[in-house]
Amino acid sequence: MAREPEPIMELRRALGERLATFRRAAGLTQAQLAAATTCDRTRVAHIEKGRTRADETFWQAADHACHAGGALLAAFHEVVAACHPHDKHTRQTELAETLAKAARFRGEPVGSVGLASVATVDDEREALELARRVAASDVGEETLLRLETIVDDLAVAYATTLPMALLGRIRQHLGYVHTLLDARKTLAEHRRLLVIGGWLSLLGATVHIDLGQWHAATARLRTAASLACHAGHREIHAWCLETEAWRMLTGGDYPRALELSRAAQAAAPAGSSAAIQATAQEGRALARLRRPAETYAAIARVEKLVSPGTRPERPQHHYRYDPDKSVSYAATTLAWLGDPAAERYARETIARLSPPEDVEKWPRRVATTNIDLALTLLVTDRLDEACDATMRAISSGRMVPSSHWRAAEVVTAVEARGLPEATELREVYEALRPTQARPWHPECGSIARGRASSPAA
Repeated sequence: MAREPEPIMELRRALGERLATFRRAAGLTQAQLAAATTCDRTRVAHIEKGRTRADETFWQAADHACHAGGALLAAFHEVVAACHPHDKHTRQTELAETLAKAARFRGEPVGSVGLASVATVDDEREALELARRVAASDVGEETLLRLETIVDDLAVAYATTLPMALLGRIRQHLGYVHTLLDARKTLAEHRRLLVIGGWLSLLGATVHIDLGQWHAATARLRTAASLACHAGHREIHAWCLETEAWRMLTGGDYPRALELSRAAQAAAPAGSSAAIQATAQEGRALARLRRPAETYAAIARVEKLVSPGTRPERPQHHYRYDPDKSVSYAATTLAWLGDPAAERYARETIARLSPPEDVEKWPRRVATTNIDLALTLLVTDRLDEACDATMRAISSGRMVPSSHWRAAEVVTAVEARGLPEATELREVYEALRPTQARPWHPECGSIARGRASSPAA
């Protein structure tokens, strides 16, 4: 076999290095990866050095074993695509040499006819195959439309559905999408399936974050980002960055949250919901970093971005920005700054979204907005009202594990002030908190006490 050109050999070495990086990150030895991919350790070592080729089956198994979320498999396909012209030329050359040998055996002139004939037949075959793939499909328009509708329905249900129940539905539909990706379909249908899978993986990652399932969230986000890359879908890619920014904010890594929210704005299509949401997320990160001037500027940018827009047909859709979200995000951001103006925004959000006397029908945003209201009421020394708002939020059943630290801020502040309501509030909060350890958060209570503290305090 002819030696591969140096650029292709370099691609294989880079792919091998990427495999080694993911393997080490997963805590696997070469022997353990060999067992997971049903080959021997020496072969894994050669693949990591770029000395040996491996087929798609190996890379699928390696991607799964290393928790790469599709990144390794996608990188393998990129190498295959880059190698295709060289492989085609090699096949043509080898076949031409075979035909030339046969001609010499028969005593016929060789010339260059053999190579030209092979190239013509190969080109015709590829053209016919491409035409067949463009026209043939086992998927169909009706199936794709139904799946796209399901994605929208799940994004709307996110606001009011228990996370575990929603996650089960997401998994079911993702499994079906995976099945369809192996079916015969047109290139346009393939891209639409990638987009559907990207949205489902992104929503699944968001639910995992709500549940505090960090490793699963990481895997889902990687898959969503990979699918978005293959489909050329900028908005899904931007939402992946914004979602990761929210996870960093939840975990207390405010500088990283700020960095990711700005990266999401750069990646998002201009004026898109992802761009607006990422700008709002930037404001929240800045509030936690105690940078008030920049925080107010971010709030103003969000209002400017939202003002030309119209209210979406389904405003509850998690990936459709609407004016109510702008108001609720302003309430959170101002509350974290300790600005009393947060009260007006919080009360407006609660009034818009639900009747205050029916807590069981609240969307999730109303529960967290009541926590924002409580923080502001504590800053202005309206302690009884703050305790009541917190109790209503906790008792609503709409707070997810990733938001429990927000309730803890109020509980800690109430205890620090020695209020008589502290004991009951702590009992209700402890009943709410899941048995697993919640994400570490560095500022519990500090904002509610009305004092600025370092993010690392």
